[in-house]
Amino acid sequence: MKRVLAVIVVILMVVFFVGYSFYETNRSQEHVVIQGEITAQSYSISSKVAGRIKEVFVKKGDIVKVNDKIFSISSPEVDVKLKQAEGAKDVAKAKKEQAYNGARKQEIEAAYAQYKKAKTAQRLMEKTYKRIENLYKAGVVSQQKRDEVYTKYKASQLTTISAKQLYIMAKDGAREEIKKAADAQEQIYDAKVDEVNIYRDERTQYTMHAGEVSQVLLHEGELSPTGFPVVSIVDMQDSWARFAIREDYLKDFKIGKIFKLKIPAIDKEYRFKVSYIAVMGDFATWKATQSGKGFDMKSFEVDMRPLDEIKDLRVGMSVLLVK
Repeated sequence: MKRVLAVIVVILMVVFFVGYSFYETNRSQEHVVIQGEITAQSYSISSKVAGRIKEVFVKKGDIVKVNDKIFSISSPEVDVKLKQAEGAKDVAKAKKEQAYNGARKQEIEAAYAQYKKAKTAQRLMEKTYKRIENLYKAGVVSQQKRDEVYTKYKASQLTTISAKQLYIMAKDGAREEIKKAADAQEQIYDAKVDEVNIYRDERTQYTMHAGEVSQVLLHEGELSPTGFPVVSIVDMQDSWARFAIREDYLKDFKIGKIFKLKIPAIDKEYRFKVSYIAVMGDFATWKATQSGKGFDMKSFEVDMRPLDEIKDLRVGMSVLLVK
C-alpha cells in the first residue's frame, strides 16, 4: 500500500511539473516584453565665423533658457573687413555726390567763357565773310580767297555749337544713367557693411532653445572652424520613447494609440501615445525566425510621446512595453 501511495505521489508531482512548465511556457509566449529607450531633441550651437574661442559661458549640466549667452569667438579679421567695407562705402558715396552735384562752379564758368569766346569769334568771322563776299562780287578778291574765309566762318559756327553743348553739359551735371549707377554702387557697399556687421554679431552666440547643456566640445583658446558645433543642448521637454518593433507585432501599433510604459530607472508607469511609425523597415535589425517559417523579420521604428510630465527623465533610459 505504501508503494502504491508513493507511486501515485510521484505521478502527481510529474503531472504537476509538466502542467506548470506548460503553463509558464504559454504565458511567456502570450506576454512579450518589448524594450525601447528614451531619446530627446538635441541642438548644436555653432558660429558662421571662424576664429579662436574667446570664452565659453556654460558648462555641462547647466540649464539654459532662450537667448542665454553661450560662447564668444575672437576674430580680428572681421574688424579688418568692416574697415574695408566702410572705406569702399565712402568712395561710392563720394562718387554719388559727384554725379549729383555735377561740375564745379569754376568748371561751369570756364565752359561758359569758352562758349562766349567762340560766339565772339563767330560774329567776327561772319562780318569778315560779308566783306569778302562783297569784294568778291566787285571782282576785287579771288574766289579762292572768298572760299577760305567762308570755310573759316562755317568752322566758327561749329566751334560755337560745340562750346555751347559743353557748357550745357557742365551746367546740367551727369546723365541720369550715371546717377542711377552711382546710387546702385552705394547700395552695394551699404549691403557689404551690413553683411560684415552681421558676421560681427555672430562672434557671440546665444541659444535659440531652452534645455540642458550635454556637451562642450571646444574651450577657451581653441580654434573653431565655420559651422563647428561648440556646445550641444538637449531639450528634455521634447522627449519620446523609441522602439524597434518587429513587423509581426506592428499591427498592434497605430498612430494615436495610447500605451502604458514602465521606466525601470524611475520604477513607475506612464502613458505614452504613438506619434510616429517608420515608413520603411530598418534593414540593420532583421531577425531570423525559426526554421520552417520561411522568412526573416524586419523591424520598424515606432516613437511614442509621453502624455504627462515625467520628472528625472534622462536620455538613454530603458522603457518597457508588455505586449
